[in-house]
Amino acid sequence: MDTRKYLAEAIGTFLFMTIGYASVAAFGIAGAPGLLVVPFSFGLGLLAALFAFGHISGGHFNPAVTVAMVLDRRTTANDAVGYIVAQVVGAIAAAAVVLIVAGQGAVAAGVTKPGAGISDIGALVLEVVLTAGFVTVILTATKRSPGLAPLAIPLTLIAIHFGAASVSGASVNPARSIGSALVGGDLAALWIYLVAPIVGAIVGWAGFMALDEDEPAPVS
Repeated sequence: MDTRKYLAEAIGTFLFMTIGYASVAAFGIAGAPGLLVVPFSFGLGLLAALFAFGHISGGHFNPAVTVAMVLDRRTTANDAVGYIVAQVVGAIAAAAVVLIVAGQGAVAAGVTKPGAGISDIGALVLEVVLTAGFVTVILTATKRSPGLAPLAIPLTLIAIHFGAASVSGASVNPARSIGSALVGGDLAALWIYLVAPIVGAIVGWAGFMALDEDEPAPVS
């Protein structure tokens, strides 16, 4: 048990999500276009967390990423439990900060849910596809270009937000959805963002393995 890694995951997720959640309140107050503010905030929040804490824990900050790393034998199942608990705690704490600063309405505005005219199944399918793509980028970048991974991964998250924020909510991260849903008091669509990223992580890892020429990376 490496509590230092778990703490890094908790604080890193807290930093990542505080920046992301707060951006929803920020564009509401300033009247700025949310589709410009929020994608960059989540992406750059992840960038900050990766540079600050990625060298300690590997910088998952997302249960779907942790699941993929277990499947690829880069993380043990025992560590995965600690990582996921830490990520969820960090996200809830981040939502609590926004609650204290801007009120529950600001947190609720950031709850991931299907957009207008999008069915639950439609959102589920898109979240699976986007998580699979995100996980594939993460697995490939961290193995093939580790020096560029801290840039490639946040840029991919920004792209995902631009493409899907108003369609499926662009979660691709159960911790992100749990934090805002619990503190924001809206659990109606949460199941989508628990199921889809985990399925997407499995699909993304399977695709990565099908195309990767080498053996899985060893557990660090």
